[in-house]
Amino acid sequence: MTYEVKEKVFFITGAATGIGAHAVRILVEEGAKFVVVFDPNEKEGVALQNELNSKYGEKVKFIKGDVTNEEQFIGSLRSVKEEHGLDVLINNAGIMNDSLATYKKEIEINVTALVTGTIKAMEMMRKDEGGNGGTIINISSVAGLCQLPLLPVYWATKSAVLQFSNCMGLDHYYSRSGVRVVALCYGKTDTPLLVNMHSFDKHMEKTFPGSFDEFPGQRPESAARCLVDTYKQASSGSTWLATSERPAEDISADVKKAYEIMSSKIFS
Repeated sequence: MTYEVKEKVFFITGAATGIGAHAVRILVEEGAKFVVVFDPNEKEGVALQNELNSKYGEKVKFIKGDVTNEEQFIGSLRSVKEEHGLDVLINNAGIMNDSLATYKKEIEINVTALVTGTIKAMEMMRKDEGGNGGTIINISSVAGLCQLPLLPVYWATKSAVLQFSNCMGLDHYYSRSGVRVVALCYGKTDTPLLVNMHSFDKHMEKTFPGSFDEFPGQRPESAARCLVDTYKQASSGSTWLATSERPAEDISADVKKAYEIMSSKIFS
């Protein structure tokens, strides 16, 4: 089944810059009805809004907000739904900073806010409670697919996103709600995340950024293209990979097999 971008209302967190901003451009170009950019970066967010609205009409709205502020985040979701409708939530906001000063905020942004947004958006869109159904795409990472010592808190957050999204996407939820939940794992992408990395371990931080050289890279434009293509193709509960300038790839079978291996001793 192919899902259409045309005439759909998208709400994207952390989309004032980077991959999210490129995704907003693609969605508007492909006929989205309305795209909301929710981000604390007012300067870049307003610039993106004005740039696209001058070209396509009033298609983009920037809302300044922090996903860790539940009142702001969920209140904005509700307001958009009431005014424009809501078809797709993309939980794109994330940081990569394991420093002692920031790791709790990292968990709040990468996991807690994403979980809250998923649950609340599903409530708003679910068919069995009067909604029209919809889609939630949660951004994980290749960090959720491998084990390395580099940034263990970040690795844990992206593993949590993968597991949460896979479970929320199962038919136990989808068959009643009509809301797809999909995980998308980005590979190393040329964004500010790679510049602002920090660790709680001084020795480990000294190895940055060379430790990431082994990971194949990609441009944010390519990652954004994969995001939109994943939206068009993914089934609920599936896991997709965006890396190495390649097209979006469905890796659900591999993820399922890995969990079957890990759980084999539990049920044997």
